[in-house]
Amino acid sequence: MSESMSPGFQMLAQIVRDQSGIVLTADKSYLVESRLRPVARKYNFVSVEALAESLRAWRDAIKISDVVDAMTTNESFFFRDNYPFHALRERLLPRLAKARAEARRLRIWSAAAASGQEAYSIAMLLREWSPALDGWAMEIVGTDISGEMIARARAGLYAQHEIERGLSLALREKYFQRCGDKWQISEALRRMIRFERHNLLHDNAALGTFDVVFCRNVLIYFDLPTKARVLGTIARMIPGDGYLILGGAETILGITEAFKPAPGVAGVYAPVR
Repeated sequence: MSESMSPGFQMLAQIVRDQSGIVLTADKSYLVESRLRPVARKYNFVSVEALAESLRAWRDAIKISDVVDAMTTNESFFFRDNYPFHALRERLLPRLAKARAEARRLRIWSAAAASGQEAYSIAMLLREWSPALDGWAMEIVGTDISGEMIARARAGLYAQHEIERGLSLALREKYFQRCGDKWQISEALRRMIRFERHNLLHDNAALGTFDVVFCRNVLIYFDLPTKARVLGTIARMIPGDGYLILGGAETILGITEAFKPAPGVAGVYAPVR
């Protein structure tokens, strides 16, 4: 840790790194302060530094879980960045539908799923894509390190401003219904998705194999060895004709040889066999 970091910041940064793999550098001190201030208030500490001192003296597992939840909660919205969903619809699904025609089974993993919008976007895309998938066994698994986010994702309840971000009026009318002052996604879509609390640093293989893995905007927070380790485990979970989709600012280059760029689809990777 940098000597410019306060002892409290070093303590909290080490906890977050050990538990989640996320590296917090000194320039992220403002983020630590803003995200952990509510956690400090929850436990009646006068400051984030006081929270850190408490954890140094007594490593309370519940407080540590709250700290990690606060620091790993990321913004999400429906059909975020759009291109990965376009690639799935136009390039990957036609290939997979042909390759899986006999098994008629498709599994997709939304890693670091946050509050569920990515997983539900995938579910809507599958429902809308083609009658060719009617009768298929389709499962989407959404995972996140945050228990709070997983609870939100399972409920499928979103505020007005959340469904206005990236979601067309037609899809809202088709797949959502009013629930008080919020909107709830349809039960049919909720049944397509299994949300689980899961840490990417742990045994990913326990989740099974997947035809497509969305792992977007999470590797950027890891150091190089952690990125390589996570990508290596994911590669073993994807068949040779399956796909990994990363975020727009992420790449495998210089990190791992477990994947190679998928032909003709930018930002999508295939496992090396």
